[in-house]
Amino acid sequence: MPNKKRPTVFITRKLPESVETRMCELFDTELNIEDTARSQHELVEAMKTFDVLVPTVTDRIDAAMIEQAGDNLKLIANFGNGVDNIDIDAAARKGITVTNTPNVLNEDTADMTMALILAVPRRLAQGANVLMGDGVWNGWSPTWMLGHRIWGKRLGIVGMGRIGTAVARRAKAFGLSIHYHNRNRVDPVTEEDLEATFWESLDQMLARVDIVSVNCPSTPATFHLLSARRLDLLRPEAYIVNTARGGIIDEAALIKNLQEDKIAGAGLDVFEHEPAVNPKLVKLAQSGRVVILPHMGSATIEGRIDMGDKVIINIRTLFDGHRPPDRVLPGQL
Repeated sequence: MPNKKRPTVFITRKLPESVETRMCELFDTELNIEDTARSQHELVEAMKTFDVLVPTVTDRIDAAMIEQAGDNLKLIANFGNGVDNIDIDAAARKGITVTNTPNVLNEDTADMTMALILAVPRRLAQGANVLMGDGVWNGWSPTWMLGHRIWGKRLGIVGMGRIGTAVARRAKAFGLSIHYHNRNRVDPVTEEDLEATFWESLDQMLARVDIVSVNCPSTPATFHLLSARRLDLLRPEAYIVNTARGGIIDEAALIKNLQEDKIAGAGLDVFEHEPAVNPKLVKLAQSGRVVILPHMGSATIEGRIDMGDKVIINIRTLFDGHRPPDRVLPGQL
């Protein structure tokens, strides 16, 4: 009996070596050795001939590109949890399955969220820069580099899904009081365990908390969810942390409120116009009002390997004639 044809797989960016090796063992795989971002033209050409496209969150796969896909393209196996970079509706119309890599980055992202919750009020980046910069440290002083304690403060979580819940568990251990806004209330056992307060009104929660953590998915409904009007609801002593997607916050309005001392500070791992970072945010970071990171929330070796394993499982499952476990349907997220 002849061997079953191996799926052809096009990977848009360099992945962990162990993941690439396994993919080459299982599929006819084209790697991106140089890790340079693929152009739109290169992506379209790949979609015309390959069976599987493995993009990342930085590859925008829109309806026009999907329309040009060849009949061979059966799967877009996104290397990432979010799928806001892919037109899911257009893929469904074309009969192309879309998958993602959920639930492997929850703890990593929650770790980074907690790190920023600590870093901004306690001025960690500022303190580190003193020792690494040109300034001279004259030693400890009772009134120098004073920040704010987080113990006893109220944390407002926007989006109490798996990541938001993981953040809440960490924050509770640090003595924060947990408040949250979500489309649906979490189950009573989780709510009781976290001693969490549910707010049906996002506006009412924002006006009452000391730290806001953005952990909701990026969808059309959450674009600029934290609008200029909602950012104005925050108290001058409040901090905001975002490890989800930059577009959930109106970045221009956030910058304006920081400049005008309407909020105390921000910790940002994501930006509205990535990879571009607004120079005004950089300036605020240099002054110590903001901690900015280059989208590192999920950047662990373990997490990236787990993501690759999920991509492989999704590919194998589809081409074995079954429904992939991480299939994303229109309107699902």
